[in-house]
Amino acid sequence: MNKNNTLSIASLLLIVLGIAMIYIGGFYAPKVMLPPIITGVGFFIIAWVLNALKKE
Repeated sequence: MNKNNTLSIASLLLIVLGIAMIYIGGFYAPKVMLPPIITGVGFFIIAWVLNALKKE
């Protein structure tokens, strides 16, 4: 596995986890829970950074 392939898989997994955390925090909680939503957005930011590293 080269660097680009590893970063692609890691960013894809982070995006999936981020979507799952936002969905669970926003729709399955009795009221809107902010920590899972903020953490999910953080996962998106980390995936974005990994994609930026991949292109260099």
